[in-house]
Formats: sequence, structure tokens, C-alpha cells
Amino acid sequence: MQTTQNRTTGMRAFFGACVAALVLASAGSAHADALTNLEKPFTAALQGGSFAYALVLIFIAGVATSLTPCVYPMIAITVSVFGARNTKSRGEAAMLSTVFVLGIAALFAPLGLFAATTGGVFGAALASPIVLVGLAVLFLLLAASMFGAFDLDLPSGLKNRLAMVGGVGYKGAFFIGLSCALIAAPCTGPVLGFLLTWVGTTGNVVFGALALFVYALGLGLLFWLVGTFSVSLPKSGQWLEWVKSVFGIVMVVAAVYYLRDLIPGLMELAKHTSGFLTTSAVLLCAGIAIGAIHLTFHDHSVAARARKAVGLACSIVGLAGMVGYTQALPAGARIAWGDNYQAAMTRAKSEKKPLLVDFSASWCGACQELEHNTFSDPRIVREGERFIPVRVDLSPGKDSPEKRQILAGYAQRGLPLIVMHAPSGEAAARITSFVNPDDFLALMRKVH
Repeated sequence: MQTTQNRTTGMRAFFGACVAALVLASAGSAHADALTNLEKPFTAALQGGSFAYALVLIFIAGVATSLTPCVYPMIAITVSVFGARNTKSRGEAAMLSTVFVLGIAALFAPLGLFAATTGGVFGAALASPIVLVGLAVLFLLLAASMFGAFDLDLPSGLKNRLAMVGGVGYKGAFFIGLSCALIAAPCTGPVLGFLLTWVGTTGNVVFGALALFVYALGLGLLFWLVGTFSVSLPKSGQWLEWVKSVFGIVMVVAAVYYLRDLIPGLMELAKHTSGFLTTSAVLLCAGIAIGAIHLTFHDHSVAARARKAVGLACSIVGLAGMVGYTQALPAGARIAWGDNYQAAMTRAKSEKKPLLVDFSASWCGACQELEHNTFSDPRIVREGERFIPVRVDLSPGKDSPEKRQILAGYAQRGLPLIVMHAPSGEAAARITSFVNPDDFLALMRKVH
């Protein structure tokens, strides 16, 4: 019995699709064959439940965060403060730089640990439309700040004080790393907020701490390179604002993602077809070409601001479409679920057929993994024709006291829960976690 699971396919798909889509867009390609070639290994990695792949994406997010205006300009100065450039050997410089990065991780890793240990709270909260709307509003505000509507920043005096904490040496490097994580908060906020919500839904303590540790490593990579090898970084410039625009686009799509169950018909718009994927990619590329990233709302030209707005709209729709593509199932890869539990129970008894009951919700990670990996298996779909299938959907906007009462009748509080009833009405199999297609099919074949 569990409300959240160690794997959160939906959130991983969202994060991964954002990264893959933006990489694709930057290459400027929208050819259908290229998209298909990209999609296959990408989808396979997501559906394989690979935490390693997720950690790679988190590391990339950390590196990208270090390229924002809150972090990038202070890299060279910070490295000089804790003395990495004044050491007698490269080995000592590497050690100092490593301790600095560990200082950053010392702030972020406990946050991941806390989010994971309170994962049940996250899972229950994500069933509430009020919480989902609140998260969406938060992400929209963060996106607005990325687009220049207002600035999120710490007072300059406080930033200078934090930057000088600890002095030189290993102790100084560690505490300066810790304080730099606070100085970077305005630009880490959007990514960090998303990551903490994602980690919270997994309920996996080890993965939660590791995910934020890896994020800290990505954030500290440029500091480490500059401190160890005295690398000269490109000067700050307009490209830093481009990075903020990219984050802003992702934040808006994140807001839409959280509202997907509360907007009628939104989930049905996405299709798992090459045509839909191509159209979404073209919109994303067109939006970037029009000006979603390289133009700014601070421009005095009305035409430039209008191009920025149109470009953002196209990019957001395109990226949201690519995320929706990863969530949609191919045609025919779906069990014909009913939604009336009592009617299904009555029909199963009268027709002397086995009953397949699935308690599911969009916020339940294992439920989504079952939907995409197990229930979409053609063998499961065929075997399901022998059953009377019914789904009790506890997603936001679809939950109800009556459905909760049905769930309580099975002495179950959390999700997932799948129960297979024999034609006699007796419960023949009960599943409370992710089960791969082979094992699930074996259980189905035993029910007669």
C-alpha cells in the first residue's frame, strides 16, 4: 500500500521531453524521420524507468542554471575569493574547487532528502485541485520573472556579505559554496521548485538526496573547471537573457502540465503520432525563430515585443505538444475501461466473466507507469477482452467521496491498486505496485 512510488514516469517524461525538445529546436530540424529516430531511444529510456537517465537530465539542468544571470557573472570572482587561482599546484586547486562544490551540495541534498521523506504529503496534495492551481500560479510567476516582468534577487549588500563568508582555504571554500547556493536562489528557484515537487512524488529517500546532489554538481561544474584549470569563460552578455527565456518557456509548460487534469479535453488533444510530434516540433522551432528566446520585452520596439509574444506562444504550444506526445498512448494500445464500478460488477456477475478493477490517478507515479508500460502491451489488451474492465479514477476533478468509499471497501488507502475478480466475484489477485507486462499477464491468465 503506497500513495507514491519510486518511479514517476509522468514527471520524468515531462522533464525529459523539455530537454529533448529544446535540443531539437536549437538544431533547427523538424524532419519526421529525424524526430522518429530521436523519439525511439528517448521513449525507451523513459519507459525503462532508468534513474541514471533522470540523473543525467538533472545534471544538465544544474549546468543550465549556472548559465543564468544570477550565477554566471560571479563564477570567476567567487573562485578568486576562496583562493583556487592562487594555489601552488593544480591538485590543490582541484581539491579547493571540489570542497566548494560540496558546499553547494550541502544545501541542496538535504532539501531532496526532506522532499522525499515527505513524499506521501506530496502525493496527497497533488490530488487537490487547489494545490495544483497554486503550483501552476507559482510556475507562471517564476516564468514571468524569467521573461523580465520583475526581478528575483537578493539585496546586493547581503550578496556581498555571503560571498565573503569563510575566507580562503578548505573551510572558506566550503562555506562560500554554501553561501553561493543561497546567492543563486533567485535563478535556481524555478528549476529547484520543479525538482523538489518531482522528487517528492517519488517517495524514494536515496534518489531524492542523490537527485539534488547531482543537481548541485551540475550547478558547480563551471566553478570547478575555472578553479581547477583557470579556464576563462565567455563574458556575460545577452545570451544570459536567452537562458532565462528558455527557463521561462519550460516553467509555463510546467504550469500547463499541473493543470492538465483540471482543463476539460486538454489531455485528449495530444496524440501519439508522428504527425502530431512533427507539428509540435515545427511550432517550437518556429517560435524560437520568431523571437521567443533572442528577443526581449524590454525592447522599445512594439514590433519586437509583439514578435517575442508570438514566438513564446508558438514555443509553449509546441513544447507542451511534445510533452503531451510522450504521455499519449498509440492507437489500439489501450484497454477499454468502463467508469461505473457498480455497473461493471453487476455485468461481470451476470455474464460470468472476470472483473478487472483499476484504481488510478494522474498524480500516482506507479499508476502512470502501469498505464504506459503494462496496460499498453498488446498481449495485455487482448487478454483484457476476457475481462470486464473498470477504472476508478481518483485524479483531480474526478475524485469523489463515493469513489473513496469503493477504495476503502478494499481496505486500501493509497495507490496504485488493481484487483482481479474471478467470475464468482471472489478477489483472485491484488496488485499494489508496478508490475511488468509479463508478470501481469501471468496473473490475468490464472483468473477464470
